[in-house]
Amino acid sequence: MGTSGRQIVGKNVEKIIEQLRMAFCDEWLAHYQYWVGAKVVRGPMKDAVIAELVQHAADEMRHATLITDRLIQLGGAPVLDPKDWYKFTSCGYDVPADHYVKKILEQNIKGEQCAIRFYSDLAKMTHEEDPVTYNVVTQILQDEVMHEEDLQSLNEDLELMVKHTPI
Repeated sequence: MGTSGRQIVGKNVEKIIEQLRMAFCDEWLAHYQYWVGAKVVRGPMKDAVIAELVQHAADEMRHATLITDRLIQLGGAPVLDPKDWYKFTSCGYDVPADHYVKKILEQNIKGEQCAIRFYSDLAKMTHEEDPVTYNVVTQILQDEVMHEEDLQSLNEDLELMVKHTPI
């Protein structure tokens, strides 16, 4: 733990640690949701969807690493037991029980929208008092916005393809 790094945060350091622990859980669950979705997805455009899901899974793992590094700098720790991720998640996890591409895309769009709200709130919380966490959060937020757009574009392409496919 860096003493000066923790001091710049001030009195809200424990609240920020709590929020980062939630973000850590969200990122691991998002990683798994993307990863497993890429394994089970079926239907038209599945290869394009698989490629996108695999890339997003890697991004979510990178986010978890950034968050873990910041947690440790602040004297905190990530949630160590995976079964506890559900207790601390803010965005949850949607089991991809329906493997059809549209359903997988919709679940992941919903997850990205939750992440965007979460990181937007965390950016507002840290903007003035914790510039280091703020920079980490805005970097992740930028990725989440891009993920949402990527998934929505695939969903739109799928809808157009299905709409214009002769029966």
